[in-house]
Amino acid sequence: MMNKYNIFFCAIFLILLVSCNEDTLDVVRTGSISGKVVDKVTGARLGGAKITTNPASTTVFSDSLGNFRMEDIIVDDYSVQAELEGYATGFESTSVIEGATSQVSFELSLANTTNLPPSAPTLVTPEDGAEGLPLEVAFIWESSDPEGDELTYTLDLRNGTTGEMQNFEVGQDTTYTVANLQLATKYFWQVTVTDDTNDPVSSVISEFKTLTSPDNPYVFVKKKNDNLVIYSGADDTVSSGGQEPDFNVLQLTGDNVNSFRPRKSIILNRIAFLRNSGGATQIYSMNFDGTDVRQITNQRPLAGFRVEHLNYTWAQNDSKLYYPHFDKLYSINPDGTGNRLEYTTSDGSFISEVAVPEFDDDLVLLKTNNSSGYDVRIYTARLSTGMEESVILENVNGAAGGINISANADKVLYTWDVSGSENTIYKIFESRIFLKTIGSPDPPVQLETEVLPGENDLDVRFSPSEGGVIFTRVKSNSNARPDIYSLTFNQAQGDLLLFTDSFMPDWE
Repeated sequence: MMNKYNIFFCAIFLILLVSCNEDTLDVVRTGSISGKVVDKVTGARLGGAKITTNPASTTVFSDSLGNFRMEDIIVDDYSVQAELEGYATGFESTSVIEGATSQVSFELSLANTTNLPPSAPTLVTPEDGAEGLPLEVAFIWESSDPEGDELTYTLDLRNGTTGEMQNFEVGQDTTYTVANLQLATKYFWQVTVTDDTNDPVSSVISEFKTLTSPDNPYVFVKKKNDNLVIYSGADDTVSSGGQEPDFNVLQLTGDNVNSFRPRKSIILNRIAFLRNSGGATQIYSMNFDGTDVRQITNQRPLAGFRVEHLNYTWAQNDSKLYYPHFDKLYSINPDGTGNRLEYTTSDGSFISEVAVPEFDDDLVLLKTNNSSGYDVRIYTARLSTGMEESVILENVNGAAGGINISANADKVLYTWDVSGSENTIYKIFESRIFLKTIGSPDPPVQLETEVLPGENDLDVRFSPSEGGVIFTRVKSNSNARPDIYSLTFNQAQGDLLLFTDSFMPDWE
């Protein structure tokens, strides 16, 4: 009998619990809007003005003292409109807060009977309520003027998370692009038009939300506040007029510390990168959106000739990282354990760069040099035997590097300064990209990029499909601005500018 009572009371409790949860889900949060309507010139209170909102809520009229109040308005952002015969329509924006009263005041001007105001702008793109938008958005709207007056526009954009308001003086265009928006953020936008005769007329308020997580295939570096900062970006799939550079650019690391040389791991959904810490250059990793930063190396950092020219790589299905330390090559697990010596040069030369093929865990591609960065050798070696296998480049003057090897270990990319210059400041004058087929008696082939005399192509890497390359181009003069380009093999389109003021690209 007691078991029956217990079952009965438990059932009642569950019903009440579900009912409470359902009640909670059905709660509608509301607030109020109140305000007044006056003549802009005389300050006289105006009764009988029609007050409406967008999004639509309810309609009220101002009383004889010009006051009005709108009750039980759902929490949201609104454009409030006041209409009164003989006066130009007034628009004000406000946010309704739960349990609070938002104040709105209208100062209406007498309608100009000889020159009518322009129509309120119609917001076309992005659509109201759109989600998953990129971090660069093109705003498009429409408006007209009865007399054909010249119209100018202002775009107001508010960050729904921080409340920050941006105002853009657009001029006569009916489109405007804003970049560097924040991830997973709701934005509110409104356009105001003026004919310089009547009072400005505003559109309704529209909203959209940016994408939750980045789907950017590229990572690269920019200089900001005198520090190196890592960003991600994507191909422009939006612009109808062709590829526009700097699409969907997202800052991943802070600008208060040097972070550089990013390397993506699709398997681990992590980005490895280098960071200066305590006078040493260590390997770190982070999520694709820049969160969860972890230090990997510690006691034995990267070291050798010039930190900015050192390179490392994910290896063995991204289960470890290979990196140089003077004349030695070490491996380490992504969690910082298992630091192990893998290879030592036979002549004491410094290892500056390392790359690995996808389908041969025992083979590495190395670039070595002397303490001045020259006397370069690029070759493959077997880790199990410590023996060299294929020499790609040696006995040349000038700087070389940017090594990359194909998945099947049959092709190698690298850059070489064909000027042959060797100077004390390691200045590079005419770096060009070369492709060498391993095992072929043919000499390396210089890629036909659109590089000009006095420019350098550097940091070259295969595309994921190996159907093209990505690389940095920069003039040889001091403080020149670097840009990132891509080149697709066997296509006539030539070099494609991807990111400006950027370098050290990776592409996965």
